[in-house]
Amino acid sequence: MREDVESLDISDVTANWVNAQILQRQIGERIKALADLSHTPLFFGRLDYLHAPGADRAEGAEGERFYIGRRHVHDGDGDPMVIDWRAPVSQPFYRASKKDPLDIALRRRFGYTGGDLTAYEDEHLSDPAEAAATSKLLQQEIERPRVGPMRDIVATIQPEQDEIVRSGLGGTVCVQGGPGTGKTAVGLHRVAYLLYAHRERLARTGTLVIGPNRSFLHYIEQVLPALGELTVKQATVDDLVAHVEVRGTDDAAAALVKGDARMAEVLRRAVHAHVSMPTEPVVVVRGSRRWRVPAYELEDIVRELLDRGIRYGAAREALPQRIAHAVLVQMERSGEAPDDRVQDAVARNSAVKAAVKQIWPPVDPAKLVLRLLTDADFLALHAEDVLSEEEQKTILWTKPARSVKSAQWSPADAVLIDEAQDLVQRTHSLGHVVLDEAQDLSPMQYRAVGRRCTTGSATVLGDLAQGTTPWATRSWDQALAHLGKADGVIEELTAGFRVPTDVITYASRLLPHIAPGLTPVASVRENPGFFDLRAIEDTAEVVAACEELLRNEGSIGLIAADARIPPLAEALTAAGIGYLPPGEETTHTTRLTLVPASLAKGLEYDYVVLDEPQAVVTAEPDERTGLRRLYVTLTRAVSGLIITHMSPLPPQLT
Repeated sequence: MREDVESLDISDVTANWVNAQILQRQIGERIKALADLSHTPLFFGRLDYLHAPGADRAEGAEGERFYIGRRHVHDGDGDPMVIDWRAPVSQPFYRASKKDPLDIALRRRFGYTGGDLTAYEDEHLSDPAEAAATSKLLQQEIERPRVGPMRDIVATIQPEQDEIVRSGLGGTVCVQGGPGTGKTAVGLHRVAYLLYAHRERLARTGTLVIGPNRSFLHYIEQVLPALGELTVKQATVDDLVAHVEVRGTDDAAAALVKGDARMAEVLRRAVHAHVSMPTEPVVVVRGSRRWRVPAYELEDIVRELLDRGIRYGAAREALPQRIAHAVLVQMERSGEAPDDRVQDAVARNSAVKAAVKQIWPPVDPAKLVLRLLTDADFLALHAEDVLSEEEQKTILWTKPARSVKSAQWSPADAVLIDEAQDLVQRTHSLGHVVLDEAQDLSPMQYRAVGRRCTTGSATVLGDLAQGTTPWATRSWDQALAHLGKADGVIEELTAGFRVPTDVITYASRLLPHIAPGLTPVASVRENPGFFDLRAIEDTAEVVAACEELLRNEGSIGLIAADARIPPLAEALTAAGIGYLPPGEETTHTTRLTLVPASLAKGLEYDYVVLDEPQAVVTAEPDERTGLRRLYVTLTRAVSGLIITHMSPLPPQLT
């Protein structure tokens, strides 16, 4: 298939060089999409139907056999050899069971090692004599060591995950899932499915995956290309709102107020406060005639534009046309027959321009936010009955900046500027947005994401127990409301595939203290995993634990409070142990990653050494946030966890 595309000759089918460039680019993307993946087979399953799908199920009708894979593969004659996992005919591979076989006689799973077929496993779903059994190959695939970036899960998607993956494009879905339930993988595979089912529509409107940080995005960036999807963009929330250079930070109290949804009303008031009612008429001179639009008529036009609730910038662009229309009405009454060209000329008249500038002046979003944060009187005027005096003092800058460029903007400030930007000019909407680790977003950040999918849909992924910011989400209903998707459906994944039983059981001791309403994750893995709690005397014992785990196959993560990273890095270097920062791809020679606790979210390692749990807790501004951060770090391991501590453990764990 790849060679067929590479051999295409476009010299006779392109009318000009522009067409040739576009077609050549499309061919290049198709070749990339057909690239072979090392150690990854083209198919992983087989379905034997009792009857041909869609055919009359009369007695004696023959069944049909399909091989299921990551990609559609056809032979030289164009006949399918492997069916894409997203096709409707592939769905029973994930949904069929002994209770509901879905007309499947046999489901076969294939096992591979390094790309070579090494095993297969059959389930005769329609045979009442065969009892249901746990798939050994499925367990092996789930527990396979993780070296390198995140991989797809097309061979192991579970029925409850498949329902979310194949849900329609029109609705927003919010997935609450504890550690290791596969919510990130579900979100990415949902994008792949939607691109398959609605390719033309999403090709026009675009898709976007939003992650918490660059390390996380680097970790997941190969999943969609491995499934042949190369057009999905990835970004962080900070990337979306990068209207100014962020060089400053806020304390927790200021960030909490700036992230509150009430700030949207403060900004709306401040933007529209620039509009002033006209006090003088507009006089337009054309040739020997003078046309006068009185102040009361101008006021009616301005009030009508304000009442319509359209964007500030759109209303400002409409105002000169509305004034010009009032002039044209007078012209027609006097017997003239003006056309659209005359109206445009009147709208560009210097008198009209001067009136618009006075009535509806341009607004620079960054300058507006700067004034709100530095001018106490201006803030008080527009925050009256919205923010308390104490809250206003909390967000005011102690050292006013001279200009937008010299200001020490914080991440929360950039979100405020984005809100103001949208009040002035509508933000472009995409067809579908996936928002991962959503529990850490503030209401204003949700609004920023929601602006990117006002005419599209969203997949929201997160875990309320892993919220590690002071403004962390308390309920998904509130989050969806801030996102502008209050009608979104909330799904919960509770089956844990990644975290071993002993590890998730220990970590779940924290749930009553951080998210008492959540259902604990139940590990479905047969292997209980390796878990050890060690009281140590010095950092050398942390290094020894890393050396011990490096004797196993797979990736190792050493996770610690951010302040502990420098001494641990020094100790690893002194011991001659190579390590990587989070997000960097591990190799078979360097399998250890040194991870600050603040960047651990969303990452996973075969084995983890967690250093000083109490230090992880105390590094956060409050105990609940600290315990949530600890919950995140405790649940990054796939096969085993060693906890080392010189200080006493947090009482919630004992």
